[in-house]
Amino acid sequence: VQLQASGGGLVQPRGSLRLSCAASGSIFSINDMAWYRQAPGKQRELVATITSGDSTNYADSVKGRFTISRDNAKNTVYLQMNSLKPEDTAVYYCNAEIRAAWYTPNTLYWGQGTQVTVSS
Repeated sequence: VQLQASGGGLVQPRGSLRLSCAASGSIFSINDMAWYRQAPGKQRELVATITSGDSTNYADSVKGRFTISRDNAKNTVYLQMNSLKPEDTAVYYCNAEIRAAWYTPNTLYWGQGTQVTVSS
């Protein structure tokens, strides 16, 4: 199983970006999916989560600006980021709890990260 994140880049303050993270390989089911970020010199922090039932949760710092969603048919989670601020600059990572087969437990997988830079 692999997670491939994409969509990062350089954007001006108040701009928007949409991140994608696609899971591939042997997949029986996907439970919770999430986005984290890590800025230089800081610990990795949770940005947003989404359950298999589409319940969502956000860090206070991104509420009202970011939206997490998923497409179960494509095994993909998205992060729509609006009104971006310089303090949103970080490497963004996705993760997902994936069951490879009906007889295996959920395993947490991480994507490779995608850089988001907010700067004028």
